Amino acid sequence: MVKNSFISAISQKENEENKGSVEFQVFTFTNKIRRLTSHLELHKKDSSSQRGLRKILGKRQRLLAYLSKKNRGRYKELITELNIREIKTR
Repeated sequence: MVKNSFISAISQKENEENKGSVEFQVFTFTNKIRRLTSHLELHKKDSSSQRGLRKILGKRQRLLAYLSKKNRGRYKELITELNIREIKTR
């Protein structure tokens, strides 16, 4: 599974205890987003899940914006590894 391979890649780079890293948080939010998206394809009128999805999308967007400001290389590597689009800058 993709999750286990990415977690092992993060743990090789950083300490095992560092599950609060930006990359790990973005990874978990991406998994939640994909899970909620597949749920909403079946249950289109589930407004509470739609709200939760929008909140998670906002959190991930803020984390990605932070990472792109601090370390552009890590940001590029992360978005290519997770296969997500680049954020729009203002």
